[in-house]
Parts: sequence; structure tokens; C-alpha cells
Amino acid sequence: MAVKLSSLTLSRGIPKWVPLIACISSISCLNRIPAVPEIDQTKTPPNDNEFDLRFQSWRNRLMPDDLIRVLDTTHDLNSAIKLFRWASRQKRFRHTADTYFRVILKLGMAGEIEDMEAFCCEMVREKCPGGEEALIALISSFVKHRRLSEAIRVLVNVTSNGYKLPITECNCLLGALVVDRREFREILLVYKEVVKAGILPNVDTLNYLIEALFEMNWVDSALDQYRRMPRKGCSPNSKTFEILITGLIARNLVEKSVVVLGEMIELECEADLSFYSCVIPLFCSVHKAEEGMRLFRRLRASKLVPNLLIYRVLIQCLSEGLWLGDAINLLEEMIGCGLTPEDDLFVYIMKGFCKLGKFNEAEIFLEDKCVFGTDPHNALLEGYCTFGDFHGAKVFFEKMFDRNIINSFSWNILVRWLCENACTSKASELLSRMIISSFIPDSATYSALVIGYCKLSKCKNGLELFHQVCSKNWVLDSASYSELVETLCRMERIQEAAEVFCYMSSNRCALKSSSFNMLMKGICLTGKVDEAIRLLALAYYSGTSCSNASYKAVMLGLSKLGKHGDILVVLAKMLVGGCTLDVEAYCVLVRSMCALSWTEDIAQLFNLMVSEGLAPDSETLANLLLCLSKHYQLHMILASVGRLASDGEILNSSMYNLLINGLLKEGYKNKACQLLDIMLEKGWVPDASTHGLLIGSSVSGLPDEETLAYGNFSEQDKIGNILAEGLGE
Repeated sequence: MAVKLSSLTLSRGIPKWVPLIACISSISCLNRIPAVPEIDQTKTPPNDNEFDLRFQSWRNRLMPDDLIRVLDTTHDLNSAIKLFRWASRQKRFRHTADTYFRVILKLGMAGEIEDMEAFCCEMVREKCPGGEEALIALISSFVKHRRLSEAIRVLVNVTSNGYKLPITECNCLLGALVVDRREFREILLVYKEVVKAGILPNVDTLNYLIEALFEMNWVDSALDQYRRMPRKGCSPNSKTFEILITGLIARNLVEKSVVVLGEMIELECEADLSFYSCVIPLFCSVHKAEEGMRLFRRLRASKLVPNLLIYRVLIQCLSEGLWLGDAINLLEEMIGCGLTPEDDLFVYIMKGFCKLGKFNEAEIFLEDKCVFGTDPHNALLEGYCTFGDFHGAKVFFEKMFDRNIINSFSWNILVRWLCENACTSKASELLSRMIISSFIPDSATYSALVIGYCKLSKCKNGLELFHQVCSKNWVLDSASYSELVETLCRMERIQEAAEVFCYMSSNRCALKSSSFNMLMKGICLTGKVDEAIRLLALAYYSGTSCSNASYKAVMLGLSKLGKHGDILVVLAKMLVGGCTLDVEAYCVLVRSMCALSWTEDIAQLFNLMVSEGLAPDSETLANLLLCLSKHYQLHMILASVGRLASDGEILNSSMYNLLINGLLKEGYKNKACQLLDIMLEKGWVPDASTHGLLIGSSVSGLPDEETLAYGNFSEQDKIGNILAEGLGE
């Protein structure tokens, strides 16, 4: 036979016969046997008789290599299976692991898992030499082609028949499952099969398991597997710690990641450059500069050469943490290693100097390092303005101007500061100089001027600039956008504010939540609730955050217009948007439901409101009680009323009378008398109608069950006496 399976036992690699399409044959076979008849793929697959006729001359001379060659050139699965079965019926032919491999691979690649598994079992049952190696090679091939479900089935077949799979093959399958983020049950199944087969897992096996546990957010289980590694004869490697630290930081468990890092250092675990390139940026991203530098020192001690990414993230982190000395030392070391720092690294350092107020040192640093980039200089210029030192900014700007290292942003920094401080006339002078110097004003320039005019309440000028922005298809920045909308709302120019919002939203620019609330309230107060609802849709489109205040404004507007049914639609949008109901929103809903006489909904909403520790205003509560009493539904809110009665002074005497009167009519005399006691303790006297009902109930014939349950007759007499005294009888 041309292909020998004995080589598989030596290399444990993927045999030469693994590829899907291959022309495997031997020269001696070609000389001995005539050309193999190919199957026409365009025709209907032949039946058994056709096979017998076509391969009649092969009955006594068919060899496994010949069958493999035909199977490789037969792309129709049904034809391949029929050919395989036809060969099985030939008296002098016996299938080998090679032929089984071909047909099993074809079935697996076609997704015919059940048939594939049946052929695996058949090969094991036939005890084909090299069957174990063939199954192992099938797993490798399926993993290579990402047929992972098929690979798992073959793995189960391997372990159930007592074969031992090399742990490297198991790890390849586990790794593919983890990378493809397959279901955890599949990963766990493979791991269990490994253990069940008596195959000892190694550190790579456990690393894949830990990574899968993190993907499931089972952090404690992942850490438990890490702690138990020594019991399984494994020691964590750098990949283990990379998985742990990455998983913990991604889940905001930064302190735990620091502990794990300490354990890694204590174990003196060696790491490669890829580990440092992954973990150092992670610690820097959560502002753990000390841990980042700790790892950096270990990197250098390992004789590894830091790359540009590591230098960049460390310098940024150190500068933001105001560890400027370390940041500058790293920058100098980086330059000494032949790496050229980009301008953004100098920007980080400039911002650090500015936060510390060390402007002179910053200028000296730029000169010493021969930095001529505009961005670092703009960062320092902006720092002067943020610090409020406009004189220093102006002097530094002139130096930049003389050295010809300014751009439009440099001018805009000064214009912006002047406008934000209501120095619009000086900003205009600077703008004129900017234009004379051949710098064209851009959207940032216009945004600054809009803020300046808004600070001076010059809405007309601000709107004119905004219209120029629109004509150029530009947009304002977030701050000037909010400032313009708020100023227009304060000046009661609501329609213009809405137009600004519509234009900016159409360009997917989000408005600050507080500014949007102001706009929504203004529109609803003008009675244009439909317009406000349309703006809610635009807010969603532009990414503007809608708070409770915006929805409440619409709900109040609808309530005033008597559109109570539409309020529920707004409520649904409010809840879907993740907003919660506050007291005012509850009150609007209750009043609307009262207008619609939805008594059951009113009762449920009121009970929910009270259970959350909220109490309605007196007007809303009076409307609610009146509505429920008309429909004889006061008993549905007894528990909530009792809580309000015991918690504070929300209920007045009129409400008590209404409640006692209504509950008596609904047959809840016991509860009515309890409320009467509370009312009398407060020094209030029931009105005539309530008194009449109570007297009528007490002098009627036999007391009912509720009266008896409430107390004995002496108590009833006591209540009657108190009433008599209170009414002057």
C-alpha cells in the first residue's frame, strides 16, 4: 500500500493524506491497474447496478489506494458513500484506516454528524490497523477547518474506545472552542473527556479552561482553577497570568489583578515581550502607573527591549498621574534606544506640567528637547488659558507666531478663552488678525464666537453665526451647542432653539441632557406637545440622553391638553429608555388615569408608588380618593392608605371623611372605624354624613362579623360617646 500508517505513530502529526482533495496513488499501482473510471458529477448518482457495471473489471483487483483516489475526485457525497459501500461488498477487498478516514472526513465536512459517527464506530469495530491514528488525524483536520462539533464527536469516540489522545491535540480543540467563543458546555465536555480518558491536563489545558470561565463571568471559578493548578501538577506560566489580569481588569476587579501580579512576581515567573505588551497597557488604562513601572523594570531586567507601545502608554500614564520625572526619564531612554517619539507624547508631558502650574519648566523642556511640533505648543498654550493666565498665553503665542509653529487651532484657543470670558470685542480683533495672517476661521472659531455672544445674551448675533455654520454644512461643538440652546430658551425664543436642535440632531450631534430638558419644558409650556414628542424621536437618533424631566414635561403637557391616553405611550418610551418614575411623574399618571376612570390601574399604581416610599401631593391624592370612592374601589388601597396615615400628615380631615364614608358603603366597617380612631386622635371631627353613617351602623340590629372582629360593645359605646361630645349633643 502506498501510504503507510506506521509513520503516524512516530510523528503524531497530521498525515499526508489529511487534505480534502488529494491524488494519492503509487507508481506501481498505476502500472498495474488501468485508469480508474471517474464518476460524472453532473449526472444523478448511479445506483448499485451501475456501480457493478462500471467497476466490473475491478472486482478482484481493487486496492485501497485506488479507492482513495476515486473518493478524492468524487465531490458528490452520496456517490462517495455508495462507492465506499460497493467496495465493502467485494470479497477480496478490506477497508483500511485510510479509506475510512476519507469517507468520515467527507461526511464531517458536509455536516452529516450522525453518519460520520457511525463510520467512526464501524472503523473501531473492524479493528483497522492505524485506526487510533486516523481518529486523531480527523480531530486535527476538523479543528483546522473549524468543524468543531464534528471534532468533539470524534474525540468522544476516541476516549470511549480506550484510546489516548495526545494532550496537544486536546489543547488545539479546546483553544479553537475558546477562540470561537463556543458554548461553555462544549468546552467543559472536552475537558471532562480528557480527564475521563486519563489524559493529564497541562498548563495550556487549564489556561483555556480559565479563559472560558472568564468569558462566562465566573470569576471565582476561574480563580479557583488557578489556585488549584499545583494540585494538578502544573505551574502557572506567563499566559496564565495574562489571562487572569486581563479578565480581572476587564471586569473592574483592578485590586484583585494587582494581587495576582504580586503572586506572579513572587513565583518569579518569566514572561516574554508579548505578555508585557498586553499587561502594561492594561494597568496604565486603569491608572495603575506603579504596577506598570514595576513590570517595566522586570522587562528590562529580563534583557528584553521595550517596544514603542510600552513606552507610549507608560509615558501617558505617568504624565496623567503627574509623575513627570519618571515620564521624562522614560522619554529620554526611549530616544536613547533609537525610537522617535511622536508629538502626542510631548503633549502628555505638557499637560502634566500645566496641571502642576509649571509653565516656565514646560517652555524650557520644549526648547531643550528641540520640539517644534505645533500640538505640544498648543497643549501648553491651552494650559495657560485653562489656568487663567491669559497674559502668559498671549506672550507664549507671540513666540509661537515668531517661530511659525502655529495653526488655526492656536488662534482658536485664544479666541475661545476671550469669548468664554465675555471679551467678544477683543476676540473680534484677534479674529481679524487671524484672517490677515491667512488663517481661515473654521467651525471651532464659529463655536467660540457663538459662546461669546450667548454670554452677552446677544441671541440674534449667535443665531446669525449659527446660520453661517449651517450654510457651510458644519456643526457647533458640544459646549457652544448647549450654550446657544439654553440662551434661546431663557430668552423665550423656543422655536429658534428647536430649529438649532433639529439641525444638530440631523447631524447626530448630542445635546447636553440639562439643555434638552430646558428645551422640552419650553416647548410644552407653549402647548406644542406634538412638536416635543417629535423632538424625543430626534433625541434618540442623535444620542441625546432623555432624563425624567424631559418625559415629565411631555406628560404634563399632554395632561393639560386632556390627552390622557397618549400619556401611557410616553410612559412606555420612558421606561424603555431606562428612566424611573419619581413623585411628579407618578402624580401625572394618577391624575390621567383618574380622568379615564381606570380604577384598577389607579389602585395598582398608587400602591406601587407608596411601596417605593413616595407620597402624592394633596391634589392628586384627593382626585384619586374621589375617583375610587365613586366606583366603590377604596378597599383596593387600604394598606397604602394605612401607611400614609401612620407616616405623616398627608391625609387631611376631608380625606378621612371620604375614606370612612366610602369604606362603610363598601362594607369595610372595621377599616372605617380604624381610620376614625386615627382621625379622632388627631383632634378632627367627622362631618355630618360620616357621623350619620357611623351612628346608623352602631344602632342597627345585630352587628356583622367585621364589627365584632373590630372590638366589643363597650368600645362602640366609647366611640359613640366621643362623637356625641364632639358634636355637642
